[in-house]
Amino acid sequence: MTPVAAFEIFGIRIYGGEEEAEVDVIGEPQSYEATFEAGEADNSVANAVRGASRLWGDREEPASGSAGLMSKAKSDYQRMLGALYTEGHYGGSISILIEGREAAELPADTDLPDPATVAIVVDVGPQFAFGRAVIGNRAPPPLDRGDVVPLPEEEGFAPGEVARSGNILRAERLSTAAWREQGYAKAEIADRTVTADHRDRTVDVDIAVDPGRYARYGETAVAGTERMNPEFVAYMTDLPVGQEYDPDDLERARNRLARLDVFQALTVREADEIARNGLLPISVDVQERPLRRIGVGGTYSTVDGLGLETFWLHRNLFGQAERLRVDARVGGIGDTIDYEEFDYSAGITYTKPGVFTPDTDFVTGLSGKREVLDVYTETSVTARLGFTHIFNDYLSGEIFAEAKYAEFEDDLGERDFTTFGLPGKLTYDTRNNSADATEGYFVEATVEPFYEFEFGNAATRGTLEGRAYYGLDADDRFILAGKLKIGSIVGPDIFETPPDKLFFSGGGGSTRGYAYRGIGVEGPGDTLTGGRSLLEASAELRTRVTESIGLVGFADVGYVGEESLPSFSEDLKIGVGAGLRYNTGLGPIRLDVAVPLDPGPNDPDVALYVGIGQAF
Repeated sequence: MTPVAAFEIFGIRIYGGEEEAEVDVIGEPQSYEATFEAGEADNSVANAVRGASRLWGDREEPASGSAGLMSKAKSDYQRMLGALYTEGHYGGSISILIEGREAAELPADTDLPDPATVAIVVDVGPQFAFGRAVIGNRAPPPLDRGDVVPLPEEEGFAPGEVARSGNILRAERLSTAAWREQGYAKAEIADRTVTADHRDRTVDVDIAVDPGRYARYGETAVAGTERMNPEFVAYMTDLPVGQEYDPDDLERARNRLARLDVFQALTVREADEIARNGLLPISVDVQERPLRRIGVGGTYSTVDGLGLETFWLHRNLFGQAERLRVDARVGGIGDTIDYEEFDYSAGITYTKPGVFTPDTDFVTGLSGKREVLDVYTETSVTARLGFTHIFNDYLSGEIFAEAKYAEFEDDLGERDFTTFGLPGKLTYDTRNNSADATEGYFVEATVEPFYEFEFGNAATRGTLEGRAYYGLDADDRFILAGKLKIGSIVGPDIFETPPDKLFFSGGGGSTRGYAYRGIGVEGPGDTLTGGRSLLEASAELRTRVTESIGLVGFADVGYVGEESLPSFSEDLKIGVGAGLRYNTGLGPIRLDVAVPLDPGPNDPDVALYVGIGQAF
């Protein structure tokens, strides 16, 4: 068995002379039959080495001639040895035999039969541990919590830990990142020494860090704008001249510019060198999207019939990413042939980003709708204006002034309502994926004080919702997810409260198994209205069967009360069921089947729900 002659890792050559570069060869197809043997190696190590081999990975496809086969084999020595180093095996050897001869010793013009036999034999050798793991010139402990970087020791770079090459590379990245977080933009690794001792199976590593010079932001230069105002683009990066450099600021600048929805490509880069005055210039390169966009869509439900919708969008009215959007929708087609029973909605929304701060948007809009539900029919017009603000990566909020006139028809009769309110919302979201979370929390609080003019009542409506996700195993194949939502309206009785302000439950987004908005306050003669208090709770156990298929078991609880404080004198409504998930790039396609345990006269025996993304 012939060990590889040379290997390069961490950007330096560990041993051996110059290696012949792999070349792409085009020739007659050369098929081959490959075998792989790794002795008694652990599955994880064997899989890592096998996965690094191009010969093995491409075994179903012919090589580009015999020279191409040998070129691929010679590059495999380095690739597979790198995989061994990744797993902490520094004393292994690799043999690649083509027709019984070592590939490294075959000349490029060797004639081979078709198909050729290829045998890959790997002795992984012993696993090494760190003896010394030293980092010189570390960054001092940060004063700002936002500048904290994990310690290399916490990521496996410590005496006694398995000496995986990835742990060394990670230690270098963390060491330079710790300096960069404190304003040293050009921190780099000045020197490293990696020594393997085969006698005691240890690896000694010494890393020296050069922090470079302390840096503050210089001018932000913008290139590539056509209709956008470049000064506004620079303002939206929020990188003021003289402020301490922080790589997190650059990431936030990219995200902020991306949220404008004006650019189809953008980069935010720091200059290669810090100027003599200590300032680091920043450059922003952008490519703008087309100004206007038109979209159409449709939905179909056995309950609601066919819905058609369209929108028109202008992305950049006056050069500062001001957006104007017009929406229109008609629904309920096919569920009835009476056009007066269709659902209609139309609206126009104007958004001006970057008011007061780069993270604050001004939003105003006017909308009208006619919505025909089982519990009420609404015909209304709404005007609103206000602000949205992003406080940090996890916390956002909004506050609006809203005026609405609405006509309602429900089991309590026909009534008109005119309201003026100040709805506000705070959202805290640490989920790793909003469509398919495996960890993190989501908390949202809303409050809306409003005054109703027809009956002369003041009221306040509030909700609080929390969601949590917890992985039961290291690979997140089993996820426990939970949701709790409570709500209350303080003010007039149900008759004098607009029905759209009252609480209902039931349906795919709340208590599955029950009719959509089918859980409310039951009155005489099978009447149903919304309530002034709400409780919803859900629990799911999500299991990933394969990379694309998942199963879910769930239980939902819903309660709507007549009073502002729930009394639970009415029975809780419970739905249970199971679901199937098919993972896509946009999120899982969801298919849920739910059964109501306490169905009412209008509730189905079994309910089926289809959607994209998890239920919560």
